[in-house]
Amino acid sequence: MSTMTAEKGAVGTTRSRSGVYRTVLEWGGFAAGAILIVFGVVAIVMGFSGHSTVGDSLKQEKIVGSADMTPAAIKDEAQKAGLNIAAIDLPTKSVAGQTIDTGPEARTFATYMRIHTLEATQGLTYAEMGRFVAKPGTPKAQLTPDGATNNPQYAQIDSATKQPVASHARDIWVTETALTTALNTSFMADRLAVFGVVVGVALLLSGIGFIVLSFAVLRRREPAAAS
Repeated sequence: MSTMTAEKGAVGTTRSRSGVYRTVLEWGGFAAGAILIVFGVVAIVMGFSGHSTVGDSLKQEKIVGSADMTPAAIKDEAQKAGLNIAAIDLPTKSVAGQTIDTGPEARTFATYMRIHTLEATQGLTYAEMGRFVAKPGTPKAQLTPDGATNNPQYAQIDSATKQPVASHARDIWVTETALTTALNTSFMADRLAVFGVVVGVALLLSGIGFIVLSFAVLRRREPAAAS
């Protein structure tokens, strides 16, 4: 009898511990679900806030697309300027006459700006243009495609500073790079904000799922305990 009593006591203790563990897991599911819901709501709010900030920042710059910022017009312009359009990333969307106030519009505007700069530099990039104004008689081997030079020995010398004269023709690329970088950063920030909203929705749904699952398990235990 004592042996049977001990066995029953051991079984009862085991069941008791199992019940405690299950209860902890169930309420842990409720807690995890609640935390995920909170994180999801916060992520959604932050995502919409970031999206709004990008739009407000772009509106302050009062950027408006020029009349040639349509796919057809810019392609025609590029061809007339002698550019190799097969090697250029031509935009597929129009922002002509539009106020640039969203990330995707900023990205599109930056693409048009690059083509405008290539038109002004005869298709040459910053790295292909020379640093200095070449003096007359400079050997062809020392000239860059734009007629300048990177060799100070063949550069024109400023009479006042006695330094090689810088080629300001490529300064347009400095301006273009600064502006397009800012526009592309706005695009990236906008996409991150949208991603934050998507992640927030996923967390929210996951949290609700945890709570529903925990509630279903808890409700299933109640009839079993009653019987």
